[in-house]
Amino acid sequence: MARDPRALRRTTQRTTERPSGFLLWLRRRRPLLRPLGWGLAGLTVLGGLAIGVSAFDPASQAARLLDDQGTLATRLGLTIERVELHGRHNTPIDLVRGALGIVPGDPMFAFSPQAARERLETISWIAHARVERHLPDSIVVRIEEREPFALWQNAGQFSIIDRRGRVVATERLDQFGPLPLLVGSGADTTAGALVDALRAVPEVMTRVQALIRVADRRWNLRLHTGTDVLLPEGEEPAAVARLAALQRSHGLLDRPLAAVDLRLADRMVLRPLAAPSPIHATPALLRGSSRR
Repeated sequence: MARDPRALRRTTQRTTERPSGFLLWLRRRRPLLRPLGWGLAGLTVLGGLAIGVSAFDPASQAARLLDDQGTLATRLGLTIERVELHGRHNTPIDLVRGALGIVPGDPMFAFSPQAARERLETISWIAHARVERHLPDSIVVRIEEREPFALWQNAGQFSIIDRRGRVVATERLDQFGPLPLLVGSGADTTAGALVDALRAVPEVMTRVQALIRVADRRWNLRLHTGTDVLLPEGEEPAAVARLAALQRSHGLLDRPLAAVDLRLADRMVLRPLAAPSPIHATPALLRGSSRR
């Protein structure tokens, strides 16, 4: 039996016009999406206008438009409610808060990640920082701190420095654990290779009290026993390896010596501790002694 062509046409038309599942979902949520869509478009336009106007009047009109952008973000609910901080160990938290300058409820788009990053990187502990907006309400901060490398004494002042000699702390110095003690001008920026060489030979490192920079040219090692080890200029790692071999074979660093001079490659000069001066007995001293 032949079907009515008009009925077939109506069926085909209904099938063609039936919306997809995505369109049905979009239509049901259109009342919710419309304000947000217009709001984000407004933010984009305001941002573009601010850039254009700033070339003519950066102090007034651009600032006013950016304020409007922040107000619009607030109306949309795009405000900062949470800050995530990653990588902080030694940086004082108050300095981080001050550099970020965030108050809960601040408009998300009134906050500048770039400016915050630049402020964070002025903090002595922070080598690098990254600041990101995470919509709708979070700021994520990741910092890379400088590592405490040594305790530096210069002109009577003590500081914690990193490997490059950057001062990272001048207070509460004992909280960073045992660190090599560097003494003298120039010791802060030149100690890296020597410290590495000493750490490779614990039999020497454990006996060293301080690394003393001499005339900003070479190094002396001051041992806990008071012995000074004079190292050659520019040949410190080789001299430290030589010193370690002498300690293993002869126990050199445990001897009562005033100095060990390694500045000459083909010889070593040992200076013993000065013997105490003898007391010469005089007749008067002897008479006084006999009376007692």
